[in-house]
Amino acid sequence: MSDGVILVDKPVGPTSFQMVQRVRRALGVKKVGHAGTLDPFASGLLVICVGRPATKQIFRFMDGEKEYEARMRLGVETDSQDIEGKVIRQRAVPRLSRDRIDRTLAGFIGETMQTPPQYSALKHKGKPLYYYARKGIKVVKEPRKVVIREISCLGSEGDTLDIRVICGKGTYIRTLAADIGEEFGCGAHLIALRRLRCGNFKVSHAVSGQDLEDKDLAGVILREHMLPIEQVLRELDAED
Repeated sequence: MSDGVILVDKPVGPTSFQMVQRVRRALGVKKVGHAGTLDPFASGLLVICVGRPATKQIFRFMDGEKEYEARMRLGVETDSQDIEGKVIRQRAVPRLSRDRIDRTLAGFIGETMQTPPQYSALKHKGKPLYYYARKGIKVVKEPRKVVIREISCLGSEGDTLDIRVICGKGTYIRTLAADIGEEFGCGAHLIALRRLRCGNFKVSHAVSGQDLEDKDLAGVILREHMLPIEQVLRELDAED
């Protein structure tokens, strides 16, 4: 079977494209793509499509609801809104009760307008925004409507806050973290992110990305766990 969908648990470190390269090399298939980028510092579910029939459906897989666990650092803002960026501002972190945290997070539930971050793959005149950001050129995109169905606090300690988010497509969790920090009056940036789910695809069903480093072992694992594209599409149609 050369056409299908593979669920990979991407580790922290490699880019999403590097994970695609590992799959391409292990299976000897040129047409391989992924549905939804994870930054190098992020981990979790990466939906990888193998073969033209599967890659043609990437847009459908990206439409699914996403679930994340994230850790944010309060009091420090970066130009990329995450741990990979340069610190641009620091402020004191106020004393935050659990009640205030819960009320603040609840304010983000539902439809909200979100301004895409400067460092993102969103296109402007054919090039991703991070292309301009790296050259010091600021491109401001209009705020876009995103939907957050659930958001909750998993815990807090010192200047860190852990949250769980269930959201619609196009939601930037690092921008959400920065916006939450602004509501607290101290700013924030994302220091860890893990994607747990995309539509009905779950990270608990994914193969370990660490196991894909060895080409021969990766080939065996990927062939054993590839989901036939026909099966995936039948299940997707059943949901609709």
